[in-house]
Formats: sequence, structure tokens, C-alpha cells
Amino acid sequence: MRVALHSVLRPGARQDYEREHDRIPADLVETFARIGIHDWTIWRSGDHLFHLVECDDFDAAMRALEDDPANARWQAHIGRFVDRFLSADDGDGDGGGAPTPIRPVWDLGAQRSAGSAPTER
Repeated sequence: MRVALHSVLRPGARQDYEREHDRIPADLVETFARIGIHDWTIWRSGDHLFHLVECDDFDAAMRALEDDPANARWQAHIGRFVDRFLSADDGDGDGGGAPTPIRPVWDLGAQRSAGSAPTER
């Protein structure tokens, strides 16, 4: 499954956040593999971060990360640069708890697979 997330950097944290993502800790990469996270890509636009996570089961992966020591160390470190994750429903977030996936609106691959013809508007 693919899941999109949206987070916001703290003011002035862009360069530090990007520098810290040159390489994430090896033990966190190992944790991701163990819990079924296959890929995680982050894009930045201004202070907004957009994440694409490819995983077996997002909710199960987030539950597994809650008690993982490698993730706890990483979150304590990288959390200095991230203000909050935004909620999928209202675009607001309090910075607490697990990230909420963004609701997908359209997928070209899914449309092609369904074989649907374009409609006129």
C-alpha cells in the first residue's frame, strides 16, 4: 500500500532537516524492513513536507514504531525540526500521535487499470 503524509517544519529548520536526512540511522532502516515499510520518500515545498510511504500495512507499522527504540531515538532527534503532522481531514495538527494519511483523490494507474473512458465536463 502507498500512504501520503503531510508535515510542517519549524521556522528556520529547513537546512538542518535536510542535512539530517542525508542518511537516517541504519537501525531505523532495519526496523522499517522488519515491520514492512519498503520505501519512504519525502519532498519539501517551503516549510511543508510531503511523504510517500510504501508499506504492507500502515496502521500496523505505526503501532510497531510506537515502542521501537530506534524510532524513539530518531523521533527525539528529528522532532526538533518538525512542528507537526497535519490531519488528513482538516489540514490541522497538534504534533502529537501518529501521522494521519492524506486521503487520495485520484490515481492515474488505478484509472488505467479500471479501463474507464474519460468523461466530458
